[in-house]
Amino acid sequence: MHEIIEEIEKEQLKEQVPEFSVGDTVKVSNRIKEGEKSRIQVFEGVVIKVQNESNRATFTVRKLSNGVGVEKTWPLHSPNVEKVEVVRRGKVRRARLNYLRNRIGKDAKVKEVIR
Repeated sequence: MHEIIEEIEKEQLKEQVPEFSVGDTVKVSNRIKEGEKSRIQVFEGVVIKVQNESNRATFTVRKLSNGVGVEKTWPLHSPNVEKVEVVRRGKVRRARLNYLRNRIGKDAKVKEVIR
């Protein structure tokens, strides 16, 4: 039974997975279906958490919208996630950036990696 589940999960994986990590600023293009029409909506923010586990891998992005913090969690291999584009690379020393929830303005920024 376990082998059958693994085969089904392998079929659902995306072939090309974007490389990003915690602290990066990304643009997530999300497909939204409204009735019969579908459109792509872009959500730009800082990656505060990445959870990797085969086809159930998820990542959480946080942004400030009109002074209110908004977080969204997406499955990495979802067909609704059209693409993930890295805008800036962040320099962080933690795996989870939960402390950003308590910060406002310039304090909520992540240092950029200069390459």
